[in-house]
Amino acid sequence: MSLQAELARVIELFQFPFMQRAMIGGVLTGLMGGMLGSFTILRQLSFFSDALGHAALLGISIGLLMGINPSVVLLPFAVLFALGVTYLLERTRLWTDALLNIIYSSSLAIAIIILSFVGEYKGGLNNLLFGDILAVRELDLVFSSLLLIVCVVLVGLTLRTQMLVTLHEPLAIARGVSVSAHRTAFIVLLSLVVGISIKAIGVLLVSAFVVIPACAARLLSRNFTNYVLLSAGLGAFSAVVGMVLSAAFNLPSGPTIVAVQLTIFLIATVLPYVGSVQGYGSH
Repeated sequence: MSLQAELARVIELFQFPFMQRAMIGGVLTGLMGGMLGSFTILRQLSFFSDALGHAALLGISIGLLMGINPSVVLLPFAVLFALGVTYLLERTRLWTDALLNIIYSSSLAIAIIILSFVGEYKGGLNNLLFGDILAVRELDLVFSSLLLIVCVVLVGLTLRTQMLVTLHEPLAIARGVSVSAHRTAFIVLLSLVVGISIKAIGVLLVSAFVVIPACAARLLSRNFTNYVLLSAGLGAFSAVVGMVLSAAFNLPSGPTIVAVQLTIFLIATVLPYVGSVQGYGSH
């Protein structure tokens, strides 16, 4: 098949409403994940999104066992999980990664036990783990759009405070900032973003949308505002490229998007080195 015919086939695919919804859903998820991820990695909460993804599987399992739609259970469970983790982080002296590892592994173990009693859903376990972005509905896009607006408003109105809490927490406390309240609000918002993204991206891959674009942007940015904007932009860009490659080569959408994110990250690791070599050669 010629390149022109292949391009025409991909364009034709994106005429279908389900592909358009998938593309929009991917962009919204990429924007939210990248924006919040820029704060997440600097606050050393990268493992939180992964732990929440696996804990969400527990919430889904409980919903299935009780005969409740998993989508109804997922967001309230994610918020309760976030509040519980915040409480444990503030009340225990354990390291963050150690505590999250306990929650991560135990939630996954309990979820698998519960799923073993829900025989009729075993065929959909693959969609839970890796997502099904092509199944995104208009209602999912509405929720994602509203959540993106909340993210933009919160980050936009409190950017200086968020920067201070992220980069110099003792100074934020000295200036009278309620660090605990800001931390709780941020973690709850992150939990909602992860929770609403699981349907499209899946339990195993959702943390990549939070961590990888932010890490790539961190390597390419020189100031905090540009870092946040670039992280969100890379998240959205990787979603678009991943969806196009997925359609062109008949690849699974979620994993393809993550592969694109990884490629961008690897390029970002090389660019500063190339720039330094060129700068050295010009002297």
